[in-house]
Amino acid sequence: MRLTTFGQCIQITFFPGVFPVNCYLVKEDDGATLIDTAFPSSANAIQQAAGSLGLSISRILLTHGHGDHVGALDQLRRALPTAEIMISERDSRLLSGDTSLDAGESQAKIKGDIKTCQTKPTHFLKDGDRIGSLQVISCPGHTPGHVAFLDERDGTLIAGDAFQTHGGIAVSGTLRPLFPFPALATWHKSTALESAKRLRALRPTQLAVGHGRVLNDPLDAIDRAIERGERNLRRSM
Repeated sequence: MRLTTFGQCIQITFFPGVFPVNCYLVKEDDGATLIDTAFPSSANAIQQAAGSLGLSISRILLTHGHGDHVGALDQLRRALPTAEIMISERDSRLLSGDTSLDAGESQAKIKGDIKTCQTKPTHFLKDGDRIGSLQVISCPGHTPGHVAFLDERDGTLIAGDAFQTHGGIAVSGTLRPLFPFPALATWHKSTALESAKRLRALRPTQLAVGHGRVLNDPLDAIDRAIERGERNLRRSM
């Protein structure tokens, strides 16, 4: 496990050399917000990391419903019974194993590891919500209800799997041979690309993702990722 501090956040990385999976502690006045929960085996390490930093976890926010982002949710819920649990209403269905599609959505199959959880959300996240210092940004594509979080104190964007940086920066759905898993688990590529453009328009100062290291001053890298995504999408049409 690796801890990386940046801004008001701490990136917790599991299996950094093989299959890096990140979750984040965001410092707030009332404790810490945990974003994503990694693997089922990650619960104790997350709590120990928070404790070593003198942080108590007040709430858990989930970027989306894939198993490597909600894996330790049930264990953490039992350990932190008063913590708020928040995810988009759309992706909350994935927590119960429901992969059905709505009539207005692309009918592409939802991909990736869907882990059924016992935990029920206490609140649903909506685009534009503010949770502590974080603004909720809807960015579907990797999953139908994927969200990202913008720290309004310093412009840090915690983007979940809307982007990856491990194996080369990429928009969700763009295959990077050195780490292809986020692309293979993407529900709808063109929706993901439009979401990437929306996130870029926020002009983040730092980009923190579900898989890979944090990028400082990421706009040029994001532009290259969007251009690559557009080329790949045109070739596939």
